Amino acid sequence: MVDYACIGAHPDDVEIGMGATIAGLVRRGKSVAIIDLTDGEPTPHGTRETRAKESARAAEILGAQRRTLSLRNRYLFDTVEARTELAEVLRELRPATLFIPFAEDAHPDHIAAHAICVAARFYSKFTKTEMSGEPHYPSRIYQYMAVHRRILREPSFVVDVTSDLDKKLEALSAYESQFSANPSNAGIVSMIEQYARMWGGLINTEAGEPFYGLEPVGVRAVEDLV
Repeated sequence: MVDYACIGAHPDDVEIGMGATIAGLVRRGKSVAIIDLTDGEPTPHGTRETRAKESARAAEILGAQRRTLSLRNRYLFDTVEARTELAEVLRELRPATLFIPFAEDAHPDHIAAHAICVAARFYSKFTKTEMSGEPHYPSRIYQYMAVHRRILREPSFVVDVTSDLDKKLEALSAYESQFSANPSNAGIVSMIEQYARMWGGLINTEAGEPFYGLEPVGVRAVEDLV
């Protein structure tokens, strides 16, 4: 069982979108699972073995556990089989909160991943089913932004990640095959840091990560707001 499940189409998606938030949750004693729908390969400078080692190291840096499902990179579609495979993991881990990919993207896998996550959340509560595990319905669901399209969308909230940005950057650096070994991606980690600084500036902190609700976002008290 975990408190939070963070789902991505590929290894490194979750770290890009909310790695610092994960590090902060773990630092405050929460349990977090990263669920990759695919192993992310093939890529120009990666292999399945290399990517598995990199993703395991990144999760270790953030303090999260990690699962990789059997779905295929570049062939990711919202099917009953994909929904069921993810729903069974959600029934096992029983998170209260899901973080999922943003719905709008240039990458077809990311768009499909969003749809699979929304559907799997619903599937996970089924009773009369051949799925393994007991019914479970995560009560909260939020989107993180890790998109291939240069867009800005006003978030539902921004998390102050000033204390944990370094952990995020360290976790991203674990993906050598995707960033430092790939000349076309060499500046991405620096760009991600710049975005974090921008979002932090908008909430008057040093760094931030934005999130987008599918449903209204509530707070227990006004004084909890930054």
